[in-house]
Amino acid sequence: MEIKWTSDLSTGVEIIDNQHKELIKRISDLLNAMKQGKGKGEIRGMIQFLADYVVEHFSDEEKYMKLYSYDEMKQKFHITQHGRFVQDVSQFKKKFEENGVSSSLAIEVQNKMLGLNEPETVNINQYTATVKFADR
Repeated sequence: MEIKWTSDLSTGVEIIDNQHKELIKRISDLLNAMKQGKGKGEIRGMIQFLADYVVEHFSDEEKYMKLYSYDEMKQKFHITQHGRFVQDVSQFKKKFEENGVSSSLAIEVQNKMLGLNEPETVNINQYTATVKFADR
């Protein structure tokens, strides 16, 4: 499965788009490393990136949702996704701290980022596509 930034994922807010681009790049890097059998080497950096990302990006995104009067129903859905993502990252971090790097953790992070094994969870492309600040 390939993951890449496309213009249809643009929110219209440069800072948010740049953050989404970086997330997609990091996920792509992890996928490529996993294809080469090097996923364990990438997972430590990915977990730290995600821990930092959820704080900065979600704060920024929620600020812009309010600033641009983003649709309330979509906003609630998106903020719920943020909460789930924060919980996921917390679990990754806990597993990493307790057990260190493992192939199973690398696969779990990969699957979560791609929305695999969980039909109720959107994948990263679906997630980034749900925020459009069209009325900017």
